[in-house]
Amino acid sequence: MITRMSALFLRTLREDPADAEVPSHKLLVRAGYIRRVAAGIYTWLPLGKIVLENVARVVREEMDAIGGQEVLFPALLPREVYEASGRWEAYGPDLFRLRDRKGSDLLLGPTHEEMFTLLVKDLYSSYRDYPVILYQVQTKYRDEPRPRSGVIRGREFVMKDSYSFDLDDEALRASYELHRSAYERIFTRLGLDFRTVAAMSGLMGGSASEEFLAPCPIGEDTFVQCSTCDYAANVEAVQVSVPDVSAQDALAHPPLEVLETPGTPTIETLAAFLGVPASATLKNLLVKVDGEVVAVGVPGDREVDVGKLEAALAPARVDLLEPADFDARPDLVKGYVGPPGASGSGPAFRYYADPRIAVGTAWVTGANRPDRHARHVVAGRDFVVERYLDVATVLSGDPCPRCGSPLSVDRGIEIGHIFQLGRRFADTFGLDALGSDGHPIRITMGSYGIGVSRAVAAVAEQSADAAGLCWPAGIAPFDVHLVPVGRAGQPEAAEQLAQKMAAAGLRVLLDDRPVSAGVKFADADLLGMPTIVIVGKALIEGQVEVKDRRTGERRRARVDTVVSELAAS
Repeated sequence: MITRMSALFLRTLREDPADAEVPSHKLLVRAGYIRRVAAGIYTWLPLGKIVLENVARVVREEMDAIGGQEVLFPALLPREVYEASGRWEAYGPDLFRLRDRKGSDLLLGPTHEEMFTLLVKDLYSSYRDYPVILYQVQTKYRDEPRPRSGVIRGREFVMKDSYSFDLDDEALRASYELHRSAYERIFTRLGLDFRTVAAMSGLMGGSASEEFLAPCPIGEDTFVQCSTCDYAANVEAVQVSVPDVSAQDALAHPPLEVLETPGTPTIETLAAFLGVPASATLKNLLVKVDGEVVAVGVPGDREVDVGKLEAALAPARVDLLEPADFDARPDLVKGYVGPPGASGSGPAFRYYADPRIAVGTAWVTGANRPDRHARHVVAGRDFVVERYLDVATVLSGDPCPRCGSPLSVDRGIEIGHIFQLGRRFADTFGLDALGSDGHPIRITMGSYGIGVSRAVAAVAEQSADAAGLCWPAGIAPFDVHLVPVGRAGQPEAAEQLAQKMAAAGLRVLLDDRPVSAGVKFADADLLGMPTIVIVGKALIEGQVEVKDRRTGERRRARVDTVVSELAAS
């Protein structure tokens, strides 16, 4: 196949788009792969569509290899099905809702567990029908409050979602492992550096969950890795054990002392004023849990991970306090909140805390009065933790929960997520199979997702350099970018080479535009095909220059052998 740049629907840009913040977004727009339509919504232009389809092809091949069968559901779905599962409300404002001319409520599908469950229930009834794996590659819709980073976090995105249906938990674990292995092969074929990490199930539910993350500085997920063992987890899934403590420890500290601490409403200002480390202070975040004020305490050198807090308190609704809430509660002194009893008395609210705030530990914390803090405030003596929640952020150097060695903290782009759903949706919709003994068997399910469009951006983030994109051979739009430079027979020689390359099965992008050599070279680097062949001055010696786009390595090759060399590589 030969595509000529003079006919290709393409305009490259020399400047970064004003709304682009991350490298993949900048380069995909500049190189003419995508074009913004609205916030979080993009058109895939010809080159981008080829890459997107190549990623989907790799996904399909590996899904088919484990026995998956592809279907395609509509994106427009009825409210009743998602209301039955509870996700019409659970998704909240993230769900695109609409109403047809007859007044029926509909939604644009963010995910399809309900529909797959009902489809299998409709067609399968016997234990002999199982196991089964179904999947689709389809556009999904979520009304992201802050769409950003181009196609990494959009409101419309392409996703592969698959579902396994099994008769028992052992078979579910086998289906889960099949998907896990398939995902590892997929991401390896896409040329991605990735980590498989323990994860929270969130709204999906289920007994086990793992994420596949592509390490990247701009990634929105934070994960930890152990320096010794193979432990890795999303920070939301890292567990902290409650320390073993004795009630006597509460008596081993000096009496509580209230101090004047003017102008110290933050941990940083307090620590500097008293000359203590932030880790010796107690940070108290006020939230509303189903409307009731709750304080959550964590060591001052950490933050409350709101995602972990929401997961720990689900299905309760968690909201941060707003200025109006403080106005309605003058007993809540912003910047100087401490546990009830931290200064002998205090406002009435529930108090939850991180396990590190163990009985017998002493802290510096707010005294619930303006410009006042208290020290030697001891858990179990001066205040009581009603409930311990593992909701503090993880820090580099924290001990591994498996072996105790230091953890490192990194960022990554989520490219896949797998869940052992269990029987949540089967219970909701009554998905049973008639067993060999005549009794019904409740089916157990797994759910497995890959962000196809997101994977394109993840590859771009990991492989691009200062000059442009650098696609792996397996998903690049073309195998060879052929660049003729000069007029001493170079255009004709390039045309002949293009014909021979296409005949050898290579996909060729031929730059036949009447533009300068500098423009051609810059665009070749920007577009990022794996191999660039330059037909230039060396042609007089019967040679061309071959450049490996990913390594930058250049070499000379003979015109009469370069096609066979590239076809064999």
